[in-house]
Amino acid sequence: MSHSQGSVAFSRYAAEISETDVLDPRDLNPVLLGLYGEVGGIMATAKKHVREGDRYPGYAKAALEEFGDTLWYLAAICRRLDVDLAGLFDEASAGTSYRQIGVASDLPGGGCARVSIPVSTASLDTRLFKLGRSAASLLDGPPDQDKLVNFARDYLEALNGAQLVFSDVVQGNLRKARGAFVAPDFTQLPDFDGQKFGPEEQLPRNFAIRVNQRPSGKTYLQWHGVFIGDPLTDNIGDPDGYRFHDVFHLANAAILHWSPVMRALIKHKRKSIAAYDEAEDGGRAIVVEEGVTAWIFAQAKDLKFFDGQTRVSLGLLKTIGEFVKGFEVDKCPLKLWERSILQGYAVFREIRAAQGGWIIGDRAKRTLSYQPPGWTP
Repeated sequence: MSHSQGSVAFSRYAAEISETDVLDPRDLNPVLLGLYGEVGGIMATAKKHVREGDRYPGYAKAALEEFGDTLWYLAAICRRLDVDLAGLFDEASAGTSYRQIGVASDLPGGGCARVSIPVSTASLDTRLFKLGRSAASLLDGPPDQDKLVNFARDYLEALNGAQLVFSDVVQGNLRKARGAFVAPDFTQLPDFDGQKFGPEEQLPRNFAIRVNQRPSGKTYLQWHGVFIGDPLTDNIGDPDGYRFHDVFHLANAAILHWSPVMRALIKHKRKSIAAYDEAEDGGRAIVVEEGVTAWIFAQAKDLKFFDGQTRVSLGLLKTIGEFVKGFEVDKCPLKLWERSILQGYAVFREIRAAQGGWIIGDRAKRTLSYQPPGWTP
């Protein structure tokens, strides 16, 4: 694999990742500090691995993510300084004994990339200390080409010492960043119902569900005039409106096209295929969705239920990804979860203020909206 081929793939990575950069393009400080913080994350992950050994089963994944985030910030620095990322890595390995590792065959647009890793017998600790010093040097005045090349070289040596495959770092970071920051193409998203299930086993393509609160304080859902589910209260000493939380399941259904809770409420489980009925629509999936919903709600209370916000923190979205790992919704990008959360909470705030109303879902448009109690469908 030639350096030129690797450069093409690196250039493709740099172009694809640039869409995920939501920081001020004129301000270098946030990305410098971000890179320094991510290098600290690499070291913290290595420390945990030394301390806990096999009791830290998530080491490889955590290290992969930290190296990927560090690469993201390095690309952001290069973007602001008009430095070619591919050329930087070419120069970092030039004139040294090296071996090539990693094939990034699924970079957008295809193509492959191999990275030249300087051969070193130094311990991982030594390599990490060098990486830390290189990162610190970037904070000492505007980074010049030599400092960036040294950092890239030390980054590759540390990655090699951690026994990670660079292509996995590149692909994982690209997938994570684009999934979290780039609006998805709806035509490319999975349809969990598909053509193999009849209408009686699908989530409805459009729905209007009434939320009604009785004088007792209990809330009820009605679909096509029929009561569905159980009456709900807040189940907490400090009333917070959680009795209206079914709106979040309906947001998931409309926007993610996933909600084992809603399937159970309207009795649209996919029973014709046992694997779906058991693994995707069964009790464990329902508990996972309820757990995610309750956890997000606990965070939302401290954020005024996302009032006035247009984004959800990446940390929160990543935790959701951990919650739903292994279930079909894991195929949905984090950006789609953000859409479900923000639209779901927008409707929640209106329902809570009015003590009821209508929840309108459109799966084709992946939207959730609100209509007041007196509205007629």
